[in-house]
Amino acid sequence: MRSVEEVVGSECDVQWGNGTSRRLVVRADQLGFGLTETYVQPGSESYLRYDNHQEVCYCVSGSGSVETEEGIFEIKPGTLYAPGVGEPHILRSQHGMTLMCVFSPALHGSETHLLTPGVHSSY
Repeated sequence: MRSVEEVVGSECDVQWGNGTSRRLVVRADQLGFGLTETYVQPGSESYLRYDNHQEVCYCVSGSGSVETEEGIFEIKPGTLYAPGVGEPHILRSQHGMTLMCVFSPALHGSETHLLTPGVHSSY
């Protein structure tokens, strides 16, 4: 068992570039996947791409959008999105949002993005 409170302030409480990512399940847990509680800060725009992981994100609060080659899609509580491995996407939130994200394979726990406008950051 693990609680968010246990993760806060640890090496798995990561400022990922435009918010925080609390890594609740990491590679060392040896479950074959990882789980994060990710907060996206208000007014942010993040150019992202995951070359080494499949990611699935489920919005639990707030709102935003994700832009892919196929268009711009609104995100609100109850919305799930899953960019393909290596698929560039832009994550935006005007008012902030919280996502629960599953990664396969799991993150080590301390990864962070180097965000540069127009350049898709990956880990």
